[in-house]
Amino acid sequence: MHVIIVGAGEVGYQIARFLANEAIDVVVIDRDTDKLKRISEELDVSVVEGEGGDPSALKEAGAERTNMLLAVTNSDETNMIACLLAKAMFSIPRKIARIRNPDYYFNKEIMSKENLDIDPVINPELEAARSINRLLEVPFASDVEDFENGLIKVIAYKIPEGSRFAGRALKNIKGSLSSRFLIGIIIREDKAIIPTGDDKIMAGDIIYMPILKNDLPDIASMLEVSVKPSKRILIIGGGRVGYYIASSMEFKSDIKIIDKDEDRCKYLSRYLGKSLVLHGDGADQKLLEEENIRDMDVAVTVTNSDELNIMSALLAKKMGTPKTIAIVNRTDYIPLAHSLGLQAVLSPRMITASSIMRYIRQGDILSLTAIAGAKAEIIEARISQKSPLAGAILKDFSMPKSTLIGAIIRDNRLIIPGGNDEIREGDRLIVFTLRESIRELEDILQ
Repeated sequence: MHVIIVGAGEVGYQIARFLANEAIDVVVIDRDTDKLKRISEELDVSVVEGEGGDPSALKEAGAERTNMLLAVTNSDETNMIACLLAKAMFSIPRKIARIRNPDYYFNKEIMSKENLDIDPVINPELEAARSINRLLEVPFASDVEDFENGLIKVIAYKIPEGSRFAGRALKNIKGSLSSRFLIGIIIREDKAIIPTGDDKIMAGDIIYMPILKNDLPDIASMLEVSVKPSKRILIIGGGRVGYYIASSMEFKSDIKIIDKDEDRCKYLSRYLGKSLVLHGDGADQKLLEEENIRDMDVAVTVTNSDELNIMSALLAKKMGTPKTIAIVNRTDYIPLAHSLGLQAVLSPRMITASSIMRYIRQGDILSLTAIAGAKAEIIEARISQKSPLAGAILKDFSMPKSTLIGAIIRDNRLIIPGGNDEIREGDRLIVFTLRESIRELEDILQ
């Protein structure tokens, strides 16, 4: 496969890194010499200095033999022009673009097959807002991924100090818990672990569990946490992410938004129905005290500054807010933010990269989430007739190392698999895997 990436920023870099690790032929186009230098020095990919909307740059990158073009610059217009050229001049089969402007993103006619033929169109701010909304509905989680329109979830939970699970091996925990309970992956500091029965859960670990939505109360009871959704929400940052969160949550929760920009506050007041908009500094302790920060269920920090998001979330936590959610774009800041005790840390750039990777993977991949700095992935895949898994009994089938089938979705039912379960054609599997096992897994899912 030959892939062109237009844009050498953080998203382009992360995608190029993913693909380079899997020996896919990649060329990155950008006009920024320093960004290209970083990529060429750190990754085994080719680079072309030039504009993404320049036909000569695309031709130099090998557009005539390209299977996929990923346009992920900071300019919507450049991304759209690159996709238009990819279609009109080079007949590239699939075009994927990052589009931020809602006027473009929601215009299905422009993006349709008859016009730009971009599929999919990815809006990082909207995807981040949706991820945060899922977290607001499951207050004890540090990450939530939805399947089957939310009927089935993969919940991430950070094991606190003093937890009754800390220091115990999984095989000693399972016997006393529901048969639906399974840990698909453990994130420990910067490591990802596909666990066996002998692995122990430690305080500070983030564990990922597939569960039915209806089983949330049972899981919460097991973890000794509250399942009550967040109703009093403080949003620090009134940009697009903050606006998307408020507009979708304000009729079922009490929302307060703080933003420094007076004009943006006027915009939010005009277009939001029930949210209370405050002009001020979200890192101002006096303002937070005046707005009764300790009475909030959750503080969400979504400004354009990673540093401000981390500091504001830490301040809110110190002042008594039980849950904090922070947007952090720089991937090297994410482990730091977790180590400081923030419950949930999300990266729109990593979310965008994950969304795109679904279309790179071989097999019928329905969704994909990269976690732990892309050291591991959670994949939802449909089993085809030609897959060697179709008709296999799990105990008799040798799965790739560091890979675990966490759930089988069959007829809208969730099955936590055991050794005697059979995989059938048409089943959808939720698979937890480490990066080194991806290629073997793809061979099985094809």
